[in-house]
Amino acid sequence: MTRFVCILSGKGGVAKTTTTVNLGAALNHFGRDVTIIDGNLTTPNLGLHLGIPTDIISLHDVLKGKHNILKSVYQHSSGLKIIPGSLSLSHFKKTKFSNFSKVLPSLSGLTDVVLIDCAPGLGDDVFSVVKAVDDVVVVTNPELPAVADALKIVKLVEKQNKNIKGIVLTKTGLNHDINFEDIKGLMEKDIIANIPYDKSIRESLFRKEPVVYSHPKSKSAVAYKKLAADLIGVEYNEKVSGKVKTFFSSLFKR
Repeated sequence: MTRFVCILSGKGGVAKTTTTVNLGAALNHFGRDVTIIDGNLTTPNLGLHLGIPTDIISLHDVLKGKHNILKSVYQHSSGLKIIPGSLSLSHFKKTKFSNFSKVLPSLSGLTDVVLIDCAPGLGDDVFSVVKAVDDVVVVTNPELPAVADALKIVKLVEKQNKNIKGIVLTKTGLNHDINFEDIKGLMEKDIIANIPYDKSIRESLFRKEPVVYSHPKSKSAVAYKKLAADLIGVEYNEKVSGKVKTFFSSLFKR
């Protein structure tokens, strides 16, 4: 059964899209068939992270009823499947957010996990996605403004009766981080991952690859792989998971 999960944040700049890409890549690393969707309908950039061409069939085209969602699926060399958004401002103006819940079920049974990178904040486009998914992951930094905004997201999602898998803390290890236990107590949710600040992520963006593949032994890549292993209930072992990666990567070659 396909599991639909949206990745949320209260504010921009907290590595939400980076988390979507690398959690997807890490799940793929463990042999799961993963599709990631750019659900940030206002300022989509997931495709830019992975080098997807801009002149393509996008999620915006699907939401406008011009194409079936299966026509908008592209495959990255890492094995990830991607449904990108359109960078065109005119596409955004004509897009019906409410159609999201109508098109998403077409992916059911065709992939193991669908991860949806949502826009930051609390807009209507965000909650059109939240209504259509099974689970929610909230991404934030261990700094006061980001945590305060993430708390708002948590409270609003709870009112939608959606399951919050937990909190992913990114860019940790810098000066003046809020204590993790304080964040957990404030959110009343588990911190399911601690993703340290890592220059390898900037390098992976330049290479248009997930850091899980471009720098597999970096501290951020290992943290994302541990998160993926926890979510699917397998024991993380770098030597074993490396073998799994090689085997499944061969299956995706064309």
